[in-house]
Amino acid sequence: METLHEPTYHKAPTEVAPGTYQVHEVQHALGQPLSVYLNSMVIKAKEPVLVDTGSVRNRRAWLEDTFSLVDPTDVRWVFVSHEDPDHVGNLAEVMELCPEANLVCSWAIVERFHNAFEFPLSRCRWADDGCSFDVGDRSLVVIRPPAYDSPTTRGVLDSSTGVYWAADAFATPVPGGAGAPQLASDVADLDPEFWQDGMVMFGLNALTPWLQMVDPGRFSIEVSRVRRQGMTTITSGHSPTIGPGKIDEAWDRLSSLAGMSPPPVPDQAVLDLIVAATNGV
Repeated sequence: METLHEPTYHKAPTEVAPGTYQVHEVQHALGQPLSVYLNSMVIKAKEPVLVDTGSVRNRRAWLEDTFSLVDPTDVRWVFVSHEDPDHVGNLAEVMELCPEANLVCSWAIVERFHNAFEFPLSRCRWADDGCSFDVGDRSLVVIRPPAYDSPTTRGVLDSSTGVYWAADAFATPVPGGAGAPQLASDVADLDPEFWQDGMVMFGLNALTPWLQMVDPGRFSIEVSRVRRQGMTTITSGHSPTIGPGKIDEAWDRLSSLAGMSPPPVPDQAVLDLIVAATNGV
């Protein structure tokens, strides 16, 4: 089996609210000066919470970054938004390193992913849309985001800080590929047109292509349902942080994806050019 090469770019965890941190992995785009975040999160509550567990490829750095923020023996909750590899890549290791932790997820994840679990079901907590769970000094509310690429997907809102983990919703690349000195940490640092184009490309071609078939009116109702929960900061797996000044704009951009035609994607001719450039042809 081919060895997975670790990412060459490392971005240290960033604090998005008091005691709440994003842990980052960065994946550079093929043939373009762009990068994509693969984020997860740590909430340093009285009973600390990990939100998603990163990718296998970034395991060493992810474990170091995450457990520089919280001792694994103190972790009491692991919230998994859905079962994509970049969100559950280190789940087995986390559940072993964090013996006091319970896994919070949807029933559907356990049903579909049970063959990979090596820990007892008694350590699982099933939480559907609208449920909440207590983490000692606050309650976290489970809220499914309006856009998702897996039916298992659930987001989570920390009502004490206003931070909402939106899983894959709001995904967008950021400018800067391999060799970039730094990447945008907040969508406020993105050019508005770039942000819109990035959300459209990712939303309709990489994550939620079904949005092109959705009635805009019905989708707007669902967006409004989640939006009314009063998030003040949005974090997600594949976006820079969306701070208070950009929340309304972000919801409007997400809502606008319904019924939109997807932009063209790179074809075989583009792949041939990338391969030729990579091989020095």
